[in-house]
Amino acid sequence: MKLLVCCLAALFLSSCTIAGTVIYTDSTHPIVGEHAADVTVVQLDAPDRLQAQLFGELPADSAQAERQARAVIASPVFQQRQQQLVGKYAGVTRAWSLGLEKYPAVVFDDKWVVYGTTDVAVATQQLNAWKEKAR
Repeated sequence: MKLLVCCLAALFLSSCTIAGTVIYTDSTHPIVGEHAADVTVVQLDAPDRLQAQLFGELPADSAQAERQARAVIASPVFQQRQQQLVGKYAGVTRAWSLGLEKYPAVVFDDKWVVYGTTDVAVATQQLNAWKEKAR
């Protein structure tokens, strides 16, 4: 039940606008180049990795898996990490709400997307070139 609450909270949190520049990526597409401190990085596989840390491998037997999952959710460790999980889901739901088609992607002001890079400098050059052509 609390996991459901986490997911719902993440959906509500994701409805807010993240101003500035955001890099959407995963653990297999590392950040390339330098970026300013105000650039947000969202690891799209972070919720899965955190849940794997918290829950481990669940048994194939559904009743046993449910007992194990409930024990984890009731644990003090889960209670401490719950907010962290909510934050990680908020980034994923934000990417979904923006309609991102693939990753990695650099998003500028929730308005412009450059796919295929985690390098903000490269993405900025591509965005500026596209804007120049559009004039």
